[in-house]
Amino acid sequence: MTTAEVMEQNAMDEIVTIKKKRMSPARWAMTMGWRHLIGLIVIVYSVFPILYILSVSFVKNSSVDGATSLFSSFDLVNYFALFQDPARPFGLWYINTMVIGIVTAIGSVFLSTLAAYAFSRLRFRGRRAGLMSLILIQMFPSVLGLVAIFTILSEVGKIFPVLGLSSSLGLIMAYMGGSLGTGTYLMYGFFNTVPKEIDEAAKIDGATHTQIFYTIILPLVTPILAVNVLLSFIGITSDFVLASVVLSTPESLTLAVGLQQFVSDPFSKDWAMFCAGAILSAIPVVALFLYLQKYIVSGLTGGAVKG
Repeated sequence: MTTAEVMEQNAMDEIVTIKKKRMSPARWAMTMGWRHLIGLIVIVYSVFPILYILSVSFVKNSSVDGATSLFSSFDLVNYFALFQDPARPFGLWYINTMVIGIVTAIGSVFLSTLAAYAFSRLRFRGRRAGLMSLILIQMFPSVLGLVAIFTILSEVGKIFPVLGLSSSLGLIMAYMGGSLGTGTYLMYGFFNTVPKEIDEAAKIDGATHTQIFYTIILPLVTPILAVNVLLSFIGITSDFVLASVVLSTPESLTLAVGLQQFVSDPFSKDWAMFCAGAILSAIPVVALFLYLQKYIVSGLTGGAVKG
């Protein structure tokens, strides 16, 4: 047999082997098909509420009852109306939310990174007690601190109005203080996965702790930084309880608090406007998630495994 005939025969043998190994539909359904079915159910369960909210946002009337079918009408009047009501300055709420979310996310991640580096690399008195305190503090719900936060901001606002109630800076300070514990402990576990031999080699070359931190450690922990920024931004932009306690004037509200005004009146609930605002408010979160997606898995799992 020639070389071509041998290769052809081998190819035919492989095809016969594949056909013999091919599973029957019943066996495929028992071994793998149910996984696809569960995945499809989860996708439908997750996507349908989003599609329904998007569909309601295109309905002209303000009642959800009118949206009996998906995308029965397509009108952008609700989206334009959001920016035309002076009593409900949606555009200003959007800007407030983005400013508060970005500043708080960056600030809290920066402070958490400094604290996590200190707990991971430095040895000082009270280090273990500090770590245990971070864990214990997270066991208590944040709602317990609302009265204390309101009182502190009220008293501080008498001296420094810019840090008092109805101020974005005061809310940013409250957010940053509340997110330090979770962010620090999450980053502490990731810092421990970075070999300390890198620090020792840099110290031999004459590098200080500051140089090691900014030039060596930070580039290596980029995934956890991205995850921390994402989690912080999502939590801040969707927060209602603390923002509703601190903010009171219409010009200082965030999206979560401002959108509640569309459905707070029991006699005139404007669900279509509410859904339109919810869709617009979700765009920055989705965009940030897609941008940082490549860091999410490695950032969340990196601090959970040692070695």
